Amino acid sequence: MESTFNLPVGHFLFTSESVTGGHPDKLCDYISDSVLDACLAQDPESKVACEAACKSNMFMVFGEISSKAQISYENIVRQAIKEVGYDSLEKGADYKNCTIVVHIEQQSPEIAEAVYINKKEEDVGAGDQGLMIGYACDETETLMPLSHYLALKLCEKLTELRKNNTLTWLRPDAKTQVTVEYKQEGRNLIPLRVHTVLISTQHAPTITQEEIAAQVKEHVIKPVIPSKYLDEETRYFINPSGSFVTGGPCGDAGLTGRKIIVDTYGGWGGHGGGAFSGKDPTKVDRSAAYAARWVAKSLVANKLCKRAMVQIAYGIGMADPISVLIDSYGTAAEGLDDHELAQIVLKNFNLRPGAIIKELQLKRPIYKKLSAFGHFGREDPDFLWEKPKELKR
Repeated sequence: MESTFNLPVGHFLFTSESVTGGHPDKLCDYISDSVLDACLAQDPESKVACEAACKSNMFMVFGEISSKAQISYENIVRQAIKEVGYDSLEKGADYKNCTIVVHIEQQSPEIAEAVYINKKEEDVGAGDQGLMIGYACDETETLMPLSHYLALKLCEKLTELRKNNTLTWLRPDAKTQVTVEYKQEGRNLIPLRVHTVLISTQHAPTITQEEIAAQVKEHVIKPVIPSKYLDEETRYFINPSGSFVTGGPCGDAGLTGRKIIVDTYGGWGGHGGGAFSGKDPTKVDRSAAYAARWVAKSLVANKLCKRAMVQIAYGIGMADPISVLIDSYGTAAEGLDDHELAQIVLKNFNLRPGAIIKELQLKRPIYKKLSAFGHFGREDPDFLWEKPKELKR
């Protein structure tokens, strides 16, 4: 613990974590978003709030769905489990013979009346009350915080190496954690080095922990973490608890929406508390969180500040936001302050739910590929909130 508490003045450690798509909670996110995508593919006006839960070889999907889509929930769930990689009980679940329970009802007519019935697209109200947070910073090219960006990328690499059979002993369930040492200079935060890398990965019973550690360092850590951030004092903990053969739903229960920090910014910038997966875009928990990231990233990309946290709040059935807050942590460009940044945002962005849905094209079935490796900082042309907007002052 000595290295943790004897840092130079102005230095601090920040840790972020991620999990692979085979983690039981992420598996449930993938199931929920697979149901959402199936509904939107047939009926873009679908209203979906789909949750999933799992334990061992039992899966349940439940919630409220109003849609013209004709789909088999059981088939979608089995296909989702298969795509994540669970094809035998030895790995944690078996899509072929698992038990699936479905309990889906129609969306509440009171909510439908308040949100979209007899309303023009631009007047659609928020599907719920709440506050949403967006964050961006200049630490990485994707304008994501370095600690979380690296944790996400390690999970992505583990999944890639499992699927392409580079490391045949890998199994779907894994967690990563990255601790970065930062230096604060005035209002600016500068990432200096990676202090600790922790990876716990499910594996076949035929490989030793020594082999796992060596191969993970060589094939996962080295290709992902730039060498400039690694030094002789960087600490590595790989499967610190020892054997990790039992994983997935057999090792732990899973539930949709239980990895909201993994989905966002790894602890940076705050969180409004709402989960994303399984929700259609009228649910501002999802759509407004994407818009808030779009706003924050645009502010940093336009060099109006070095860091930005954006908070947007809504009331159920109400189209206009209740509040919009910009916090640049004192990094606003010369001649600007947070009040002026907020005025620029309000001039350049329409943050009514209907406008967000239209501009970001959120009625497309694009969601299941977001359910692992984070919803932000992703280089995918479908994720329009990651394309900064040129801002007019």
